[in-house]
Amino acid sequence: MSKKRIAILGSTGSIGTQALDVIEAYPEIFSVGVLTAQNNADLLIEQAVKFLPKVVVIGNESFYDKVSAALSSFPIKVYGGNSALVSVVESDSIDIVLTAMVGYAGLLPTIHAIKAGKNIALANKETLVVAGELITNLAKENNVSIYPVDSEHSAIFQCLTGEGNNPIEKIILTASGGPFRGKESSFLASVTKQQALKHPNWSMGAKITIDSATLMNKGLEVIEAKWLFDLSASQIDVIVHPQSIIHSMVQFEDGSIKAQMGLPDMKLPIQYALHYPYRLKSSFPRFDFAAYPSLTFEKPDLETFRNLAIAYQALEKRGNAACIVNAANEIAVEAFLQDRIGFLEISDVIIESIAKIGYVENPTYLDYVNTNEATRRFALEMIQVKV
Repeated sequence: MSKKRIAILGSTGSIGTQALDVIEAYPEIFSVGVLTAQNNADLLIEQAVKFLPKVVVIGNESFYDKVSAALSSFPIKVYGGNSALVSVVESDSIDIVLTAMVGYAGLLPTIHAIKAGKNIALANKETLVVAGELITNLAKENNVSIYPVDSEHSAIFQCLTGEGNNPIEKIILTASGGPFRGKESSFLASVTKQQALKHPNWSMGAKITIDSATLMNKGLEVIEAKWLFDLSASQIDVIVHPQSIIHSMVQFEDGSIKAQMGLPDMKLPIQYALHYPYRLKSSFPRFDFAAYPSLTFEKPDLETFRNLAIAYQALEKRGNAACIVNAANEIAVEAFLQDRIGFLEISDVIIESIAKIGYVENPTYLDYVNTNEATRRFALEMIQVKV
């Protein structure tokens, strides 16, 4: 069996670095064809020297000379700029593209990878949040498979394997509840980014960790699930499960529920996506039932954590609504991380953006681009007024 050649878009982030750990653990199965990063030139250079991909792309062109000089003695082609990110995924030297970039930036490279017939290991949920209908239609047209990397969607995917055409009654996405589970708005009004970045169970990048604290991450996952599994909003439930052992569940029409369980470790869904349909023997720590005598569940608090309700509303509305939500959230989260707005104001920015930005019922790709740009401008202006 020939090795699977992997392109990792966003190799210096949390998912990207863990994916490289998986590839390193199975050198007889995987090889690295492409590595890309936006700003972390030093780590990108280190990764390239270790894994010797054919191509490296640094999105921020101001770092191009540094990366190019550092890799000049290696058989590696170095490119700079976001346009290179788009073209590199079309290379014949890669078999599967792991999209691990953060946010809206992952959309265009994913579109080009699909058009080039590359299977996608999707860690960039925003791609489906922003343009789910466009992406899923493209995948069908180009006979491309999309393998979910998010632990929750991987869990659903694993539960559905072997079920053929058995109809889904509903899926149940589990949420840890984040660091502020059970807290009231009066408490949340004064929380700091340091508090919000302390996730109880998972080690993730800053943006997704804040999204987890606001429950927006779960809202984005609800929208992503709609497109991955062809479901309606009424078929997608969210339940808070603080232990993060059950990663998600599927309920079938006969009432039976299948769950995928395990200790929190993103390497498992990464390697499942990269090597589907085969499972790889791993040395990951095993779950011990005796160590978890109580697994608990509770309803999410949609009044205090408004972002989850906002995401459901966007899913029901369709069109470019989720694109507006995503763009406003990205701007608001960045502002919170810069101490420019408070934790609860993240939701305020999103709600006001939805009210302001024009709704498009049947958006084209250009509509998504314009919606994203207009929302970001409005959100930035609004934050500036608040400051």
